[in-house]
Amino acid sequence: MTAINVAGALNDRGRDVLLVDLDPQGAATEGLGFLDAYDAEPPSLLEVLTEPDRREEIADLIVAHDEMDVVPSNIDMAAAERELTLSRRGGEQLALALEEIEADYDYILIDCPPYLGYLTDNGLYAAQNILIPALAESTSKRALELLFDHVEMLEAEYETTIAERGVVANRVEETNEAEEMMAWFDEAFPDIPVWEVRKRVAFQRAFSAGESIFAYDEDLDMAEVFLEVAASLDDQFGVVDTEVAR
Repeated sequence: MTAINVAGALNDRGRDVLLVDLDPQGAATEGLGFLDAYDAEPPSLLEVLTEPDRREEIADLIVAHDEMDVVPSNIDMAAAERELTLSRRGGEQLALALEEIEADYDYILIDCPPYLGYLTDNGLYAAQNILIPALAESTSKRALELLFDHVEMLEAEYETTIAERGVVANRVEETNEAEEMMAWFDEAFPDIPVWEVRKRVAFQRAFSAGESIFAYDEDLDMAEVFLEVAASLDDQFGVVDTEVAR
């Protein structure tokens, strides 16, 4: 939901966006209406990531959506984790593939799996930036601790730096726990923006319709939050209307 609607917000601001669905479960692929691509025969993102001589084929995988371009996930991506484990410096493969197409876009958003492993490493290394989705629940504290420990190890292994660009608290409800967690996010991340996305049925309806909230119901109050995310990213990366800085 975060990736789709941030991409939709950036598109609403006139940016050319590519969304790469790196999650073997293919949630973003489904949520943008590309289930046929998810079930398609090879080649798929799996081959691009695991066969170095096929990296340029990523351009052939791109499908057009009204709001963004998409590199869909595929059912075969379940095998990617094992294959990348056997690969030398397996965390670099997506970055090498994206070199073929990155000049065509203002933004490339990478939707990572909900677990830490080589696929997530590929997303983090390729992006060099992270927009952190989190639930306003106490379990997020431990999850974020594990995430940042993992990011630190990845930075050391690949001699790189991965910048934190913001926290998007999702499906926030009116509970004491949620209120306490929002306060905790603000305290734990004093140097980056924290956005609060309230739970709304319209998000699921937009997902089922294969589009972001901006195409489905741009008047939804939470659409403004995602526009704030997009505006902040433009500001942080120096992207302006007259000159696009990657």
